[in-house]
Amino acid sequence: MRNKESWRSLRAPFLAGLALGAALLLLPLSVLGDPPGAPDAPPTPDLLTLPASPTPAAQPVPSPGVRDTERTLRLLGRDGQVAQLTMGDYLWGVVAAEMPAAFEPEALRAQAVCARTYSLWKLRAKSHEADGADICADSACCQAYLSREDAAQRWGEGSAAAYTAKIAAAVADTDGLVLTYEGAPIQAVFFSSAAGATEDAAAVWGKSLPYLVSVDSPEGEEVPNYRSTVTLTAEQVKKSAAEAGLGCDLSGEPSGWFQNLTRTASGRVASVELGGAELSGGAARSLFALRSACFDVSEQDGVFTFSVTGYGHGVGMSQYGANAMAKAGSGWREILAHYYTGAEIQAGS
Repeated sequence: MRNKESWRSLRAPFLAGLALGAALLLLPLSVLGDPPGAPDAPPTPDLLTLPASPTPAAQPVPSPGVRDTERTLRLLGRDGQVAQLTMGDYLWGVVAAEMPAAFEPEALRAQAVCARTYSLWKLRAKSHEADGADICADSACCQAYLSREDAAQRWGEGSAAAYTAKIAAAVADTDGLVLTYEGAPIQAVFFSSAAGATEDAAAVWGKSLPYLVSVDSPEGEEVPNYRSTVTLTAEQVKKSAAEAGLGCDLSGEPSGWFQNLTRTASGRVASVELGGAELSGGAARSLFALRSACFDVSEQDGVFTFSVTGYGHGVGMSQYGANAMAKAGSGWREILAHYYTGAEIQAGS
């Protein structure tokens, strides 16, 4: 996370204080060291209530493509066990965990390419080599993963067969294809929903990447839980700040605690001062358990209300935006070209 706080000498303790919260809540990333492919942990879209839809008709389950069958990887499960899977089987579990199966087929295909791309980036990074694995099933670190049994239980008997086939088709139809920039797999991060536009990677993680820049995103009020609120008392805000080691001055009236809120071009909070300590929008999001850094904060009678729009870190592909594009007729290639500026689609190696 980018942290250009005025409390320079307190930066390290603040980050240490937020580490646990970030691991449980947020940007499963140190992206520009070792970013997540997932939106936020736990897999955000499947926690949302989707609009009611007819029970899908069952279809034959497609077989994985040749490229995805030939490549294998070692998955570190949440139980600490390592399993070797074909890329095709692994990607099925990632797409099932990371995107609602009720989404449009073209959005699911785009998600499959993102998941495959991130997997190859992770393989090159060798970040789980000490565990005897290539990637893990924790979305706070890598990508979420669901076994077919767990996915079927989540979907229910009426939908499991059709959704199983639908996701298998998304993986098979994009067999081996990945997003690249200058010939290498990109950090194909994604998130749940945006407030009109995605965010530039530099605004969130402090480093520019040419394919992770802000672009318009078409989703809006039709997204479940698109707007949310978090309400905290003054004592709760004070306690959170103290536990994070901010060293801010909260001795005055609560109405003056939050000052000088600035925004990025996409509308997310760039920085805000809390009792004289400057926080990045992402740091504030973590500190107060907000769904995104696109928020306003108000105070009345010693109670703070954070009004939040969207869900996720905001960088890369918006999943609900991808679904909106698919509904409007865009294919998966067009979706990916929109969200990952200048990236190319190639067979992974």
